[in-house]
Amino acid sequence: MSAAERQRVAVVGGGWAGCAAAVALLDAGRNVTLFEAARTLGGRARAIETNGRLLDNGQHIMLGAYADTLRLMRRVGVDPKRALLRLPLQMRYPAGDDGMDFVAPRLPAPLHMLAALLRARGLERADKLALARFTTTARWMGWQLHHDCSVAELLVRYDQTERLVRLMWRPLCLAALNTPPERASAQVFLAVLRDSLGAHRAASDMLIPRVLLDALFPQAARQHLESRGATVHTGRRIDALGPDGGTWCLRAGADVQTFDAVVLAAPPWQAASLLRPLDGTAGIVGTLDALDYEPIATVYLQYAPGVRLPLPFCALADAPSANRWGQFVFDRGQLDPGQDGLLAVVISGADPAGDIGQEALAEAAAAQLAAAFAQPALATPQWSRVITEKRATFACAPALERPANATALPGLALAGDYTASDYPATLEAAVRSGVAAAAVLTGSKRP
Repeated sequence: MSAAERQRVAVVGGGWAGCAAAVALLDAGRNVTLFEAARTLGGRARAIETNGRLLDNGQHIMLGAYADTLRLMRRVGVDPKRALLRLPLQMRYPAGDDGMDFVAPRLPAPLHMLAALLRARGLERADKLALARFTTTARWMGWQLHHDCSVAELLVRYDQTERLVRLMWRPLCLAALNTPPERASAQVFLAVLRDSLGAHRAASDMLIPRVLLDALFPQAARQHLESRGATVHTGRRIDALGPDGGTWCLRAGADVQTFDAVVLAAPPWQAASLLRPLDGTAGIVGTLDALDYEPIATVYLQYAPGVRLPLPFCALADAPSANRWGQFVFDRGQLDPGQDGLLAVVISGADPAGDIGQEALAEAAAAQLAAAFAQPALATPQWSRVITEKRATFACAPALERPANATALPGLALAGDYTASDYPATLEAAVRSGVAAAAVLTGSKRP
C-alpha cells in the first residue's frame, strides 16, 4: 500500500463541492471520510420534505458547458441524458407578458446565434442591432475587461436598449449571478455569456434537472464513495479543527479524530468560524467575513393533474412595483411525471420579495402566472409552498476578492462555490472547486 493510499483525508461539508472533493480524493487513492452536519448530502442544492412530499430547495438550471459537473455525474453512475432535459439556448416569454421569443436553433456556432437573432420575435431592429453589437464586441475582447465594473455600467457602455436590458440582460444576470445588475460583476457575467451566447452550440444548451437535486449527484456520490470504502457521516457537525504535529484533529461533540489532511467544504460563514481560532488564517477569515449574500425564493404552486404550461420553462416579466416578483417559471410536470401539475416560480435576489410574507408572495406569484398565460385558473392553486434560501449565493460584486483553494496551512484546502473562479456561485463552480481542492492535497493536475 502506497503512502498516498494510507493518507487519511477528511472532507468537512457534504454539499456539491464536498462531494466532488471526496470523489476526486478517492480516485486519487486516498482514504476519505466525509462529514455533513445535515441529515442528507447536497448542501444548498438538495430536496427537502414539505407538505408530505419532497421538493427541491431551489430550482436550478445548468449549461452544456458545465463539463466538470457532467463528468462527475457520469463518474458516480448518473446518466445526464436521462437526468437532465437538454434544450437549446432560449429566452421565451408567455404572450401575456409582452416579452420576446428568442431560441437558438441547433446549428453550428456562431450560426445558431445569428439565426436566433434574425428569428427573434418581440425585439425591434434597434434591439437586435444592440445585441449583435454587444456580443460581437465582447467576443473580440475575449470576454475580458481590463477593469471590472457593474453589469449595469457595462450595458450602458455598449448602448443596450431599455427593452433588451429588461427582457434579456437583467433576467440573465439575476439567473446567473443572483445579484441585481446595478451591483453585479460585469466580468463574471461575461464569463457566463462566454459559455452561453459565445460558446459552441452544445455548450450553450440549457440543462434542466428531471430528477430531484439529491438524485442528480449527491445520492449517487454517497453510494459511489461508500461502495469503494469511503466513510460518509451525515448528521455529524464538526465543531473544531486544528493542526497537531503534522496531522489534523477534528472534533464533533465528544468525538475527536485525526487525519493527515482536510478539505474544508463548509459554507463560507461556517468555514470562517472554524478557521478563526487558528494561527495564520486572518487573511482568509477576513475575506470570508467580507462576503455578502443574496437569497433565492422558489414558489411552488400545485394545480390539478394535467395543468400544463406551453413550455418546460418560461421567462417572466417581473415588476416588483406591480407585485410581479417571478422571473422564471418551470413546469415540473413536463420534467418529472411524478410532479404533474406542479409549477415552480423562481425569484432571484429575493430580498424585497421576502418582505411581503410567504402567503402574500405565493398569491402574487399565482396571480402573475394567471395574467401572463391568460389562464385565470392559475390564480387559485390547490396548495402553495415558498422555500427561501436566505444565503443562497454570495453577492457577486465587481472585483470581489475570493479565497484560493490552497491555504498557507499544510494539509488544508478550501472548497466551495465562493472560492476563486471566473464563475459565479453555481453547481459547476462548486464542483470545480471540490476537484481543485483535492488536487491541492494530492499534488495532481485537475482532469
